[in-house]
Amino acid sequence: MALILGLTGSIATGKSTVSLMFDDFNIPVVDADKVAREVVCPGEKAYDQIIQTFGDTVLREDKTIDRPKLGEIVFADESKRMQLNEIVHPSVREKMLQHKNEFVDRGAQCVVLDIPLLFESKLTHFVDKTIVVAVEKKVQLQRLMERDQYNEEEAKQRIHSQMSIDEKVELADAVIDNNGTKSQSYEQLESLLHKWNVL
Repeated sequence: MALILGLTGSIATGKSTVSLMFDDFNIPVVDADKVAREVVCPGEKAYDQIIQTFGDTVLREDKTIDRPKLGEIVFADESKRMQLNEIVHPSVREKMLQHKNEFVDRGAQCVVLDIPLLFESKLTHFVDKTIVVAVEKKVQLQRLMERDQYNEEEAKQRIHSQMSIDEKVELADAVIDNNGTKSQSYEQLESLLHKWNVL
């Protein structure tokens, strides 16, 4: 049986950095954000539903979805945002499970599902173990301000719009403390994979 890991974190905790580390251990990662872009490509079911719901004004000239334009519509109207989520989320889940099954069929002993909203979306039943990448609140704030050029107020708004790191840590099977260097986080991941008999 393949071990399915759920990787999550909060904004600016370094989840993407840790996600890339699995490559060193030849462990495939299915990234929810990448899959979300995949499912809105022309020819996909969610693409057709988005056009039916929001009209073709959300299309670029090349018929791909104009994400910023769609973003403006849904962030200005909560009901439209929920409509979009109802279209995109089921497609993303379906496609992620499809990718996971392909890796398992090809003999992968472990597959990672990288899902930013793993707990919020109640998707833990898709995985056997959960890993949260965590940092101290002040580190998170600092990193977010530096990374996205937000002022403190904007950064705090983004952080508070999500479930807190503390809550995620409580729910997780394992935590990678990402306050230190990349190599310290790498060592934590490696020892965790040994502990779970993946390596």
